[in-house]
Amino acid sequence: MGTIRGVGNTCPAVVKMNGPGKPEPERHQWRDFRVDQHQLDNGRLSAVIEAEGAELCSLCCASGNELLWQAGPVWPRHAPVLFPIVGRLKDDRLLHDGTSYPMTQHGFARDRRFTWKERGPLGCRLSLSDDPETRARYPFAFRLDIAYALEENSLTVRYLLSNPGDAELPASLGAHPAFRWPLADGIPKDAHELEFDSDEPAPVSRLANGLLGDDAFPTPVEGRRLRLNEALFADDALILKHLASRSVRYTAPGAPVIEVSWTGFEQLGLWSKGSGDFLCIEPWHGFASPASFDGDFSKKPGLLHIPPGDTRELSYRVTVD
Repeated sequence: MGTIRGVGNTCPAVVKMNGPGKPEPERHQWRDFRVDQHQLDNGRLSAVIEAEGAELCSLCCASGNELLWQAGPVWPRHAPVLFPIVGRLKDDRLLHDGTSYPMTQHGFARDRRFTWKERGPLGCRLSLSDDPETRARYPFAFRLDIAYALEENSLTVRYLLSNPGDAELPASLGAHPAFRWPLADGIPKDAHELEFDSDEPAPVSRLANGLLGDDAFPTPVEGRRLRLNEALFADDALILKHLASRSVRYTAPGAPVIEVSWTGFEQLGLWSKGSGDFLCIEPWHGFASPASFDGDFSKKPGLLHIPPGDTRELSYRVTVD
C-alpha cells in the first residue's frame, strides 16, 4: 500500500492507494508519485515522512498552511538526510587505507530506502544499516536510526548513529530542511530575517567548486540578525563554521514564526537556489572537504569519530508559533 500527495502551499491530504504503485522516477526528477509514507498529526501540527531517504516531506500547522518547500524542478527535495558526508569530497572520492571509493555529494542516505521500525500517530522511527552496496562506497559498519516525534507545536527529529563494527566509525551527519520562502503568499522575500540566540561575529565560509574555500569572509549577520535576500546565496551556501548559537528564529511580518533548534550539531548551513522559493536551515556536524585536503577520509576535518559499540545522538527541533 502506497500513498500520493499533492503539491502546493496548503497541506496535501495523504490519500491511500491500493495495489502496486508505478515504478518510481529517478530522485532528480519531479516527485509527484506513489511512495511509502507515514503521517503524524496531533491537531496542532502534521508531518509526512517518506521511507525513501527517511525524508520529512510535509510539515503543516493547524491552519493547513504548508511550511516546507514541496520539491519541484529547481530542487526536487524537501529535507534530505546528509550521511555519511556533508557536502562534497574532492573529486567525489573517499580515500581510506589506500583504496578510493566513489562518494557523491551529501552521501547516499538520502537516496536509500529506510526500514520502518515504529509507526504511530505522534511518532515514527526508521533505520538504515550498512550492506554490500554501502560498503562498496563507504567501507564502514554503521546503523543510522531516525526518529520523528510531534509534541504540542514542535517536531523533533533525532538521529542515532551507532557503530556495530570493530573499527572506529568516521562520519558526518546533517539535516537539510527547506522551508518556504516567502513563508506566506504576498510577503516579499526581503521582509524575512533570521534571529540567532547568540551574537554570530565569526567570519563565514563559502564553497568553491563544491569544496570548502580556504578564505573566510566577513559575516553578514548583524549581531544576532540576518536580513534575508537572494543575493546572499549567489555564491552557493552560507556556512557558519564557528557557530555560537543553538537556535534560530525564521520570521516575517504576518507569517508564522519558525524556530529551529539543535543539539549535537556544530555548524549551520544556509542555502537557497535560483528561483526556488525555499530557504534551507541546515544543522550540520561536518562540512565539505577543504579544497586543500586530499588525505585519508578518517583525517578529514569536521568528522564524528565513533568507537566500536558506541552511539552518538544528534537532534533538531522545529517549533511553530
